[in-house]
Formats: sequence, structure tokens, C-alpha cells
Amino acid sequence: MSGGVGRQPGDDRFAAVVVNYESGSALERCIGDLLGEVPAETVIVDNGSSDGSVDRARLLFGEVGVIATGYNLGYGAAVNRGLAATSAPFVLVCNPDLEMEPGATARLSKALTDHPDWAVAGPRVLDEDGHRYPSARRFPSFGDAVGHAVLGMFVPDNRFTRAYRQTQLDDVSIGETTVDWVSGACFLARREALEQVGGFDETYFMYVEDVDLCWRLRRQGWEVGYVPSSEVTHLQGVSTDRHPYRMIVEHHRSLLRFAARSSSGWRAALLPLIAVGIGLRVGVACAVRYTSS
Repeated sequence: MSGGVGRQPGDDRFAAVVVNYESGSALERCIGDLLGEVPAETVIVDNGSSDGSVDRARLLFGEVGVIATGYNLGYGAAVNRGLAATSAPFVLVCNPDLEMEPGATARLSKALTDHPDWAVAGPRVLDEDGHRYPSARRFPSFGDAVGHAVLGMFVPDNRFTRAYRQTQLDDVSIGETTVDWVSGACFLARREALEQVGGFDETYFMYVEDVDLCWRLRRQGWEVGYVPSSEVTHLQGVSTDRHPYRMIVEHHRSLLRFAARSSSGWRAALLPLIAVGIGLRVGVACAVRYTSS
């Protein structure tokens, strides 16, 4: 394996599942990086793209399998199709707009091998400017959730958002640690654990399906790990920027769905109020997007 990272036991036991939708040339770069990691199986699940990205990937990488869904099933549903088409015990789930540092999957694979109670291991995700994207987080308390919802778009450095986004993980010296959830943009998971919980919940079209998955895994006794020595760069918005307002609505719809699933007691009694607040936040987010475009 390139990049000076030696092959670890089990490196050839992972399947790569890439969900594609109108990602253009980003898909080619992603598949090229992935094949450098030497997966046992690589599958592109295409959600009805019309930009020719899958055709170009087929020409360049004939060994890669393609599942054409025919229309946009959503992210989690597409991942589940890829899981069903592969068999390796470890599964790398990722977006097509990723650039992987050499050896990234070897480090994730080693982490899962070293921590048999981890169902999922997520890498350090960087944006195009090299800053850490908050891909490893905790489930927010009610107060942090409200504070982040109210202030996050306008005062991003508020204490509620910092707590939710786990900004202490910006420290590059931090080692492997457990977190509540990691971003579905890229993670390595045990097939055994995913099958135990039935994979992604397909009622989420886009967003929060990763939070829900990790929440269900943890309820079954699994842990979720963060591996900062494994790095990927996420070129965000390659597909979602085509339909920004729909994505805002879907994001908040998913937030409400997860709030309903995970709330109990007095928090469940507040769900009608939470729904109103989420609806208001949709309007504000759309207005902010409109004025900034």
C-alpha cells in the first residue's frame, strides 16, 4: 500500500460502497483513491445520475461493480443496496466527493481489529481548506440542541455549538477515542453490527441517518470510534448544491424524525414545540441561503 503504511492484518477484508448522485469527476478521483487502498470489493450505487459520472467510472475502472437504482433512493437506502451486494466483514461507506490519504482505510481497519467492541470507526474529515469538519460528535443534551439550533447559524462559536461539535477534537494530538456518532460521509463498519440493526433506516432520505444508525448500534451495546490518524478530505456540496432548498427541508425533516425516535419522558412531551421550532428554523435557513446566493 502506498504512503508508507504497511498492510495490516485484515486489510483485504473490506468492501467499499460508494453512493453516487450527479458527482461528476469527483467520483473518478474517489474511486481511484479507493482502489489504491486495495479493497476486496468495490461497488458504486448510483441513485439515478444523468451526468455521465458512472459511465466514465466504468470505462476507467472496469473491475468496479455498479448498482443502478434507477432513481434517487436516498443515501441510507443506497448504502443498504451496496451492503447486500458485498460480503467482506468490514465495509467502508463513503460519499463520492472524498479524497483519501494513503493508508486511511488500513488505519480504520486496524482500529476495528484492536477494538472488538467498536461497530464503526470514523476518520478525521477535513474540508478543502484543511480544517477539521466536525465529523465525530456526541448526542446533544436538550439545552445544547436548543442553543445550537437558535445560535448556530449566526454565532457559530457559541458554547452550545462547540459542545455539540466536540471542538476539542480539533487537537491533532488526540488519539483514538469513542464518540457518540460519526459522519456517514466516510466510515468503516463491521458487517456483523450493521446486519444486527438492519443497516440504515431507509425512512431517512438524506441527513441524520448516520446519527440514527450510531444511536441504534450503541443501544445494542456497540461502541463508535474516532480515528484521527486516518484522514480524508470531503469536497462538500458536489451533489447537494444542485437542490439546496430541498436539502434544507430534508435535513430538518430528518432532525424531527430522529427527535421523535430518540425522545422519551418529558422530552417526548415537548415534541410538538420542537416541531414548530424546526419549522421556523427551515424558514430562516432558506432565507440565509437565498441572501447568500
